[in-house]
Amino acid sequence: MPKGKAKKRYTGEFKQQVVEAMQTEKLSYSEAARQFHVSDHKSVAQWERIYLEEGPEGLYVERRGRASAASGTQKDRNPKLNKKVEEDLIAENQRLRAEVDHLKKLNALVLEEERRDKRRK
Repeated sequence: MPKGKAKKRYTGEFKQQVVEAMQTEKLSYSEAARQFHVSDHKSVAQWERIYLEEGPEGLYVERRGRASAASGTQKDRNPKLNKKVEEDLIAENQRLRAEVDHLKKLNALVLEEERRDKRRK
């Protein structure tokens, strides 16, 4: 694509029409792109993938630009939590770690006492 020339944008309705026509008429990506005057058959392939994974609603979502880690749109990334929830989770994590440490020490004491009892017998 020449530098400075904007990529054509297609509406969700148009994308849905192309994908559904492809499926009913059993068109290839290239044939569908030619029939609907889409500049690149790879776009049609991507629309079909989105349609199959997310349904027709997925075609109406704007996907231009770089994915944001904060919104959770990057692959395998979770959206950031608000401060209150994050603080609560950190506090709970610290409490659970302390509890695990306490239980480990208690278990060690119980085992030590059992060893002493065995020696005495």
